[in-house]
Amino acid sequence: NMVEWCLPQDIDLEGVEFKSMASGSHKIQSDFIYFRKGPFFGLACFANMPVESELERGARMKSVGILSPSYTLLYRYMHFLENQVRHQLETPGHYSHLAAFYEDKKGVLHVGPGRGSSLPPVYWLPSIHRYMYPEMKITHPAGCMSQFIKFFGEQILILWKFALLRKRILIFSPPPVGVVCYRVYCCCCLANVSLPGIGGTIPESKPFFYVNVADIESLEVEVSYVACTTEKIFEEKRELYDVYVDNQNVKTHHDHLQPLLKINSADREKYRRLNEQRQMLLYSQELEEDYNPCEEDLFVLFFLEQNNRIFQTLLEVSASQDKTLTAEHARGMGLDPQGDRSFLMDLLEAYGIDVMLVIDNPCCP
Repeated sequence: NMVEWCLPQDIDLEGVEFKSMASGSHKIQSDFIYFRKGPFFGLACFANMPVESELERGARMKSVGILSPSYTLLYRYMHFLENQVRHQLETPGHYSHLAAFYEDKKGVLHVGPGRGSSLPPVYWLPSIHRYMYPEMKITHPAGCMSQFIKFFGEQILILWKFALLRKRILIFSPPPVGVVCYRVYCCCCLANVSLPGIGGTIPESKPFFYVNVADIESLEVEVSYVACTTEKIFEEKRELYDVYVDNQNVKTHHDHLQPLLKINSADREKYRRLNEQRQMLLYSQELEEDYNPCEEDLFVLFFLEQNNRIFQTLLEVSASQDKTLTAEHARGMGLDPQGDRSFLMDLLEAYGIDVMLVIDNPCCP
């Protein structure tokens, strides 16, 4: 893999040639891929065209991509990138459309050492305290949340707990990797909280999107992330992740996190409520064509409200005189007093909330 052309020419693109073309891509015709490069996010479109050339070993493969300080607008340019990669395969070496696009859209990408203070802020999820529908609508393509729910089913509640605890979550899947990058994004959307004073002590839920072996060093120092990979070797590198998702199989090698893998009655109830709200939304869309809140908003708000309810209760209890969290509180938060006991303990520790958990742990199931 090599970088054939770029603008501006003085930007550090080391490793981008591997980030923008997922390992194993030679087996597929086309794909798209989100990734991170330093403080920037990238989106690249890949295509693979058979050619009668011994030099190119029968196939010509290229990716065309863009880097930006924020990923929320990248997918607007997907169509342009798809057309351009096809153009690059059919007429290699013609870059005028790409140069014109860059001149039209370019922002100032601060590069080089000694400019740390002037780096643009890194935008993770659209910040929920300035939560606005239009901003969410341009963040993701329609349907990515419903695919996420269909794919994981009730297990999204397991992912929700791990995301809220800011665990290092790595999703493995063979190519194509584009849809898996959307799963990374959806996973981060599970962990939004809009209450002031929550999350100051805990790392942000960071979508790293696609990672490969070249990212191992940078992942070693991360305390929290959500990422995806096509490289099976990551499974053996347990020190890099807390939770490993192989297709629909969510697993962890940490003994203390094992109880979180079990779906409990409160999880089933939340999943039932989520689906009920989705059905009502679909029904209302059929009735009124003008009425168009989208499923993605419903999904984000469902988990935002759930998270706010939990932390509102925890903050109230921590401000009370006896600081005692009971089974009744747990049920009020939509949690299972027994099944979610371990999750609650981890949550209190992770967010540094001073509360005493008083829930009997029965010796018999």
